[in-house]
Amino acid sequence: MNTDIIEGKWKQVKGSVQTKWGEITNDEVDEIEGDATKLAGLIQERYGRTKEQAEREIEEWQQGLNT
Repeated sequence: MNTDIIEGKWKQVKGSVQTKWGEITNDEVDEIEGDATKLAGLIQERYGRTKEQAEREIEEWQQGLNT
């Protein structure tokens, strides 16, 4: 997972995070600050995903941002 891209563009993409994972609150999105590990942890917690599933979702989401 390329965390540099997430961290570098966080302000531009955090709305997209809420669209994709609506159970993550605005405050939590702000707290994540582009940290893919924190995002994966919240996805695991809210959606019952494994670490690998959460990381794969983030990678797929991130690829969609680059298209």
